[in-house]
Amino acid sequence: MHLEQPAYQRTRARVEDYFDRTATKTWARLTSDAPVSGIRATVRAGRDQMRGLILDQMPADLTGKRLLDAGCGTGALAIELAERGADVVAIDISPSLIEIAESRTPRNLKNVITYLSGDMGAPEFGSFDYVCAMDSMIYYDEAQIGSKLAQLGARTREKILFTLPPRTPLLMAMWRAGKLFPRSNRSPTMVPHSATRIAEAARLAKAKGHLREITTVKSGFYFSTLLSFETGGQG
Repeated sequence: MHLEQPAYQRTRARVEDYFDRTATKTWARLTSDAPVSGIRATVRAGRDQMRGLILDQMPADLTGKRLLDAGCGTGALAIELAERGADVVAIDISPSLIEIAESRTPRNLKNVITYLSGDMGAPEFGSFDYVCAMDSMIYYDEAQIGSKLAQLGARTREKILFTLPPRTPLLMAMWRAGKLFPRSNRSPTMVPHSATRIAEAARLAKAKGHLREITTVKSGFYFSTLLSFETGGQG
């Protein structure tokens, strides 16, 4: 299955609408130092922990490396990658979040981070040493994720680090009850996944690489698994 198929386009449109119109202010506050509610504080803490774990999977010195931050949001990970010396391409489907990310980027890093609005799998963005996709594949089904791994894996020299909600009995029950999404009916639904099924989807999509499950972060309402698709010199 290719990412350009109608099912992918519909999901992508819902995600774009949610983040670019409905949730921009909420997301900007969540990813800042501003006070937030107890529930959102647990999400913020979980995301901070996950970002640190993603960084731990790469060298401390990224000088000379080209990285893609796929679904960069307000830019926190892109900034930390640039501080390690990487040349960063930071992509998000929400132009509003890109504007926030640009405004938060320190002046000394503005020349090493390229912010763009678009689809993370677009081939015109070129090849990379590493790809990071933190909480940006969570709304897609197995086949769509497998296709993304095939698309990006062909242009990634080292690994793709990405996160997904784990396929636990609790999250599956919540998902079936329709509770893994924000209040608006227009909001995208998070889809729980297992590493085994994602690996099979990647194989079916002819993605060249090896999937490895690293760890799971649980912080209140933030529950996410970090996975690494290791391309072994592809790209």
